[in-house]
Amino acid sequence: MDLSKSRIAILGAGNIGGAIALGLMNSGLFSANQITLTRRRVEALEEFRHRGFAVGADNAAAIRNSDMIVVAVTPQQLNPLLAEIKASLDDRRHMIVSLVSGVTIAEIRRHLDRNVPIIRAMPNTAIALSQSMTCIAGDAGSEASLPIVKKIFDTLGRTLIIDETLMVPATALCACGIAFFLRAIRAASQGGIEIGFHAEEALLMAAQTALGAASLLVQPGTHPEKEVDKVTTPEGCTISGLNQMEHNGFSSALIKGIVTSARKAEVLYKPKASTPGT
Repeated sequence: MDLSKSRIAILGAGNIGGAIALGLMNSGLFSANQITLTRRRVEALEEFRHRGFAVGADNAAAIRNSDMIVVAVTPQQLNPLLAEIKASLDDRRHMIVSLVSGVTIAEIRRHLDRNVPIIRAMPNTAIALSQSMTCIAGDAGSEASLPIVKKIFDTLGRTLIIDETLMVPATALCACGIAFFLRAIRAASQGGIEIGFHAEEALLMAAQTALGAASLLVQPGTHPEKEVDKVTTPEGCTISGLNQMEHNGFSSALIKGIVTSARKAEVLYKPKASTPGT
């Protein structure tokens, strides 16, 4: 697939779909006029229309004018969408990238009854700034498409190819996880306000500190505890604060939150799985 000439349709362009469109445009890999966004409430896409994206509510038309189809609807909306688009798919031309939580490639194939390549991807909303952590997976019929999808998402942050059985855990750790880290930054900023900073100052300081901490860990050979040891001294203020947080369940709460989100993601689609086309 020649990406410079390819067209992408993002079906269900809500928060994450819109973020992907902006990220692809900002990366320079695609221009806005190569990307079509659809959703039922087309008026919600006016901002994208003004930026040069094609927008509409007709999913079948969007597919006919595209090579790659990004499915970004909720699990509850998936079955009707698949029924709507399957007649417009061309196995030799199209590729599907599904962002739908908890839905396997096999389940999508069962509803489509087509041999079109299907890749699952799980990015997060930082993709609009090209800072997403995106996990991708394929099946035996889609292996040739994995490098293409990875190349695209590599321009939007970090990308990891994983086994499809790990896509639900990836949803909890990466997609849900960005909300967990945002809440932690918010809590840190509130602590900053209590010890004397104005709200905007505290938020900037907390966010930049979090960015610095994350930057330390994406370097080869680093580990959180190795970096923690560098800033904890005997009888120091850092270890006192850390221990107080741990006494109140800081690490345990984060672990439980991730596990709970993974369990929830696993069953989001299950109630609808037995009713194809509904």
